Amino acid sequence: AVLEAVEAGIEHIIFVVSKGQDSVRAYFERLPDLERAIEAKGNTKLLAQMLAIPKLAQYSYVEQKRQLGLGDAILSAADAASDEPFAVLLPDDVIWSEAATTGEMIALFAERGRPVIAVREVPDERVSSLGIVDAAEVADRVYTVSGMVEKPALEDAPSNLAIIGRYVLGADIFEALRQTRPGAGGEVQITDALASMIPGGVYAYQFPGGHVDVGRPLGLLQASMTEALRRPDMA
Repeated sequence: AVLEAVEAGIEHIIFVVSKGQDSVRAYFERLPDLERAIEAKGNTKLLAQMLAIPKLAQYSYVEQKRQLGLGDAILSAADAASDEPFAVLLPDDVIWSEAATTGEMIALFAERGRPVIAVREVPDERVSSLGIVDAAEVADRVYTVSGMVEKPALEDAPSNLAIIGRYVLGADIFEALRQTRPGAGGEVQITDALASMIPGGVYAYQFPGGHVDVGRPLGLLQASMTEALRRPDMA
């Protein structure tokens, strides 16, 4: 997810973490003791890979105090994000595409000046576990959104276009989130906040390429296999 953001031109990454997720910070910061140990073993390739990670971007960390959903997580980063437009990347959604999906969405946001969400077609059995959009195509892979439903029954779903974990948003989303009451599961749903912004325009981008949800055990296995096959040293 960080590599995708960096490829899209993003220079500042804000991690929204929960208490106890210290491993996220540790991964992206320098670890001098480990670096010295790797250097002593003469593994210069691994050392170079480690040293590159902290230099990819500027990193900040925000702790989400309560587990109240994605909308609350985004709202907790309001001060860190300031008044600039920003992208939200959910790292359990892994996307393989020739051009960074987030970069394509940023370009669409710059053109339209309104929120952009990533979508893809999903099979019927996945509809009831995802956010689904009611949308009309207005350009190649670009849709104008007229409605959103969080985890609908298949018979109630307006389409099979599901929201995937990429969003490009303006600072006005924060006020929309503050006005959003907890919805499904007692959580503050980003879809509810975005639904309130539909009159002003919300767009969906149907990204090309592959996608795996590594938040599911089978998805984690699929992602591991796909990534291994993409690497010449493992394929």
